[in-house]
Amino acid sequence: MHEGREGNLERESASGPRRVVSLQPSVTLTLARLGTLDRLAACTRYCRDVCPEAAEGGRRIVQDSWSATAEEILAAKPDLVIASVPYRAEALAEILKAGVPFLALAPHSLDDVFADIALIAGAMQVPERGTALIAEMRREIAEAGQRARRAVLRPRVFCEEWGKPVIHSQRWVKELVEIAGGEFVGEPGKQAPADAVRDADPEVMIFAWCGAGDRVPLEKVIRERRWDETSAARTGRVFCLRDELLNTPGPSLVDGLRALAWCVHPEIFAAPESGVRGLKALVIK
Repeated sequence: MHEGREGNLERESASGPRRVVSLQPSVTLTLARLGTLDRLAACTRYCRDVCPEAAEGGRRIVQDSWSATAEEILAAKPDLVIASVPYRAEALAEILKAGVPFLALAPHSLDDVFADIALIAGAMQVPERGTALIAEMRREIAEAGQRARRAVLRPRVFCEEWGKPVIHSQRWVKELVEIAGGEFVGEPGKQAPADAVRDADPEVMIFAWCGAGDRVPLEKVIRERRWDETSAARTGRVFCLRDELLNTPGPSLVDGLRALAWCVHPEIFAAPESGVRGLKALVIK
């Protein structure tokens, strides 16, 4: 008798870890896209924010890689803990003290993100699903890059991950900006004096503060840093993208690229549909 895809997936999921603790939203989103969220025993509140399905089933809520304790992890009775940067030395020591298998991730680039998805899929013993997810992401990213090549100009794009102090977005965001047809301003992941950003005169400004959702106070930031005379502010090309679109190194980066591409080249890319979560734009008056 022919066995369909559903039978194959059931056989796949019969092996591998059954109680996983995820300490980062990127891990939880990846588990969801791999079809293994049913094996999630505990996650952080930030995971629930970006992956509402993680709130189902009465799962335990634990701290993240920055502040997790061995006690709360062990209380979830895990057979695998998956964490990602940022790490705090004391929290990492606590996680290791828990004495369960521990997969630690530290992505910097898009290639690292793909490698981490493959690692998670391998750990969950569903490598084929990981391969398929990576191929899908690569295909969508390549298609966006092809469309962006139609652009005549490459606008200067400033992306901010944190506001106090000002910190540029990570390297994978720089790569996404370049794929979307822009020129990334500054050094990824590094602090930036407000004057240096103003002197660079970005033509597009994108704010995605860690943990802030889409609540960056754009008018206040522009006014207090005296960025109101930048090209971006004068033309109203100042945007707030929801946190997980750029700061969660996992499958949601494809949605982040769509949002970035529209911000950088609205003449080429359509605005995200109403159902796309997380994009908010504000014209500076």
